[in-house]
Amino acid sequence: MTISTYNTKTGKKEPLSTIKKDHINLYVCGVTVYDYCHLGHARSTLVFDMIVRYLRYRGKSVTFIRNFTDIDDKIIKRAAEQNTTTEELSNRFIKAFHEDMASLGNLTPDMEPKATDHIPEIIALIETLIAKGLAYEQDGDVYYRVTKFANYGALSGRNLEDMMAGARIAVSDKKENPMDFALWKDSKPGEPIWDSPWGQGRPGWHIECSAMSKKYLGDTFDIHGGGKDLIFPHHENEIAQSEGANGKPFVNTWIHHGFVTIKDEKMSKSLGNFLTIREMLEQYSAEVLRLFIFSAQYRTPLDFTEQAMQDAESGLARLYSCLATVAGLPESGSGDSSIGKKDLQKLAKLEERFCQAMDNDFNTAQALGHIFETIKTINKISQHLPADPSQGTLDILKASGATLQRLGDLLGILKQDPVTYLAAKQQKVLAAIDIGPEEIDRMVSERNKARDDKNWARADEIRDELLAKQIEIKDSASGTTWQVKI
Repeated sequence: MTISTYNTKTGKKEPLSTIKKDHINLYVCGVTVYDYCHLGHARSTLVFDMIVRYLRYRGKSVTFIRNFTDIDDKIIKRAAEQNTTTEELSNRFIKAFHEDMASLGNLTPDMEPKATDHIPEIIALIETLIAKGLAYEQDGDVYYRVTKFANYGALSGRNLEDMMAGARIAVSDKKENPMDFALWKDSKPGEPIWDSPWGQGRPGWHIECSAMSKKYLGDTFDIHGGGKDLIFPHHENEIAQSEGANGKPFVNTWIHHGFVTIKDEKMSKSLGNFLTIREMLEQYSAEVLRLFIFSAQYRTPLDFTEQAMQDAESGLARLYSCLATVAGLPESGSGDSSIGKKDLQKLAKLEERFCQAMDNDFNTAQALGHIFETIKTINKISQHLPADPSQGTLDILKASGATLQRLGDLLGILKQDPVTYLAAKQQKVLAAIDIGPEEIDRMVSERNKARDDKNWARADEIRDELLAKQIEIKDSASGTTWQVKI
């Protein structure tokens, strides 16, 4: 099987090709560290965490780099508001970011470079661009000449002439062209500064990723990722800088994920409609959040609602309930039970169908569909098992449970002991509805007596009373059991 991805550069799905056989160099644009991360940031980190996990599962070695922007207008403004330094502010929120990533269960990238640690590399890259006539200095500022880069706008599908026609340039502007962008900014009072050939100042935003990716991954690498909002101008400008300076293709495959929205509006700090990762994890577990994020293919918009989160929580409980059922099966059996051919094929082909979905542009929504279809099959078989099932049936069910956990790990879910997970959930629900196990057992016994006495009306009444309290009764050949609906 071949992994295919949607490449923003070409506008189509294509087989993932790599410069070195079975090795992938991946650079992802990270956060600007001036505040706590929100759910949109969570989607970005979870999407690329999933991609790295799956690529490694498929036998690829991956060098995964995600940067920090630790100098920027927003950081300078926030530091001034809090009467602190940009270094203290950025380091504080880098620490908070790492705490959030650990809470989400994310893998740690191989490197997490910071912009301010790479000033020499940034200056060297700017000097190369100036020497090639692609950049110019004006009163301490350095700008990139977009008209000198023939393919400017190719990634985003924009036409430079149209963009220039719609732009306006102020009388005092230092730019030769309104579309030129800053590579280096002259120092201003109160801002952090570094020495450069053009005087004291600081780097622009776009140049940092070109400099850091070149240092760690070379002039050309396999995959560059980020949110769709970065396509223009950030990634467009990275291409102009890197290809202009190096004279080589910059990135082979561009992967961009969709936004998280609230009422169909992009979640962002500027709009004030965001929920931080920390706020989310106070209400929901990391695995619930992951299941919500992966319920949609990564390129599609994902609308946040309380109902969607509750659906994810219910879905996770169904998964753990199935695994608990498998864990509770006897170790051995000698009966004659068997599994139908159709059900057997579903179980046997789970991993294959999961990989087919993931190979198709990391389609987690479809992959999860196969997982939930499998637990339906396992539950159906389990419900009809005799007291002494066959060893073959037990082996197949246990193998299917192990496969579910292995595939769940690629999405960062099903990492807990299912029995412990469900017990904790049940305790939480029972505490909320103010009923204890002893009272439930008493009501179940009363219902069983009513059934023995053929008092079906009373038996149904007790069942409905318990169901109203989120307690579900199950009758089987081996007796009556109850469970909390989670």
